[in-house]
Amino acid sequence: MGTQQFVASDEVAAIRDRIDHPIIDGDGHLIEFVPWLRDLIVDSADESVAKRFDTLVTGSAAVRGVPEEARRQLGISRSSYWALPARNTLDRATAMLPELLYDRLDEIGIDFALLYPTYGLTVVGVVDDELRGAVARACNRYIAEAYAPFRDRLEPVASIPMFTPDEAIAELNFAVKELGLKSVMMAGVIPRTFEGAANDRTSRWMDTLGHDSMYDYDPVWQTCLDLGVCPTFHASGMGWGSRTSTTNYVYNHIGNFATAGEATARSLIFGGVTKRFPELRFAFLEGGVAWGVNLLADLIGHYEKRNRKSLDHYDPANLDRAKLSQLLNDYGADGHRSRVEHLDVALSMLSDPEERPDQIDDFAESMLGSVDDIIDIFTRQYFFGCEADDPMNAMAFDASKNPGNAKVQAMFASDIGHWDVPDFRGVVPEAWELVNDGHITTDDFKAFTFDNITNLLTAGNPNYFDGTSIA
Repeated sequence: MGTQQFVASDEVAAIRDRIDHPIIDGDGHLIEFVPWLRDLIVDSADESVAKRFDTLVTGSAAVRGVPEEARRQLGISRSSYWALPARNTLDRATAMLPELLYDRLDEIGIDFALLYPTYGLTVVGVVDDELRGAVARACNRYIAEAYAPFRDRLEPVASIPMFTPDEAIAELNFAVKELGLKSVMMAGVIPRTFEGAANDRTSRWMDTLGHDSMYDYDPVWQTCLDLGVCPTFHASGMGWGSRTSTTNYVYNHIGNFATAGEATARSLIFGGVTKRFPELRFAFLEGGVAWGVNLLADLIGHYEKRNRKSLDHYDPANLDRAKLSQLLNDYGADGHRSRVEHLDVALSMLSDPEERPDQIDDFAESMLGSVDDIIDIFTRQYFFGCEADDPMNAMAFDASKNPGNAKVQAMFASDIGHWDVPDFRGVVPEAWELVNDGHITTDDFKAFTFDNITNLLTAGNPNYFDGTSIA
């Protein structure tokens, strides 16, 4: 047992005196102890797979050996480096040692923490099927063993690979049924290779699990419902789209989690997943909530003007050609009037009357029937992980400015364990700054740090907090 005593700062103590509810961290991070994890990989697979994992762990060194001029051609983007605490050695050890974090929770000001993996985050995006499956299995065994004595306040989150529905279902059943884990993390964007370009990293498209997916993921969502777990997405937007700099990590990192989360959230809606599984909850982590509010407003704006009934307003068949011809003659210049017999040419672009009737309802697959359906998804089914220092978190609670007076479900997500947090003791005071600055109320702070995360976790599993300090 540890011998050090950890005491909350005056600032943390003052905040705790102001509130009458627990603070739940919806997205802290553990750092797997690689020697232990590697042994589990050997046990789950064999030494050859473990050696491929070694290559993954030391990947930054391999990239340094590739000339810069060759990186773009090879599809190699600048990825993370120096991403874990170093000078703050106590925090580095805290993220790696369950007992130390457990002993420091009161000092940090957190009552209960969900702990997402670090190496497990990267492995769910690995295209090597054998390596991905073996490391995900080992990561889940590792967290179940290492954190078993501390789960009354620390809940580790399982890594679920999603390249195929079958692999996802297999790992869901193993993690929940055999290991007893209660929360799961998935990648919501899966890199797929275009046919005929198997060895070309630059020839990829992103499968977002809903609309236009390569697979039917409904069996995965049904498995989540059956097991009482909610899908939480913690995927990277680096390495695709505009975030492909070969030299600049920060350039690639800014906005990347929001980009990945938005892609999955939009895809699930347009793919009809949210309507087919109305009882399922989905969380999108580390990207904040500003993109969620923007997506809500954008969806409503598009739905109001592009749903099947409203689309009649733009149907070329409804154009009064006689009136248009008369207006051309009355108000047109000589260049207009002299070419009025070529009106069909003038009207064809963006107004083709030959569009197929079965391909013009972009909301058909979504099964959305009204604006209220969209608002319901964002206020009941969707949750957004928000880091403590993000001032845009206030947007979630500013109902007067949001469509339908909606309060979007933002959740406190510290990101302790990674470079975003220089000092674990600062996350609760940073979250409280929005109260001090008058941007949110103490009731909003309660929703942010307690209500929303409990609503997410208990929707599918009412007994989620049984046996924990929150009970």
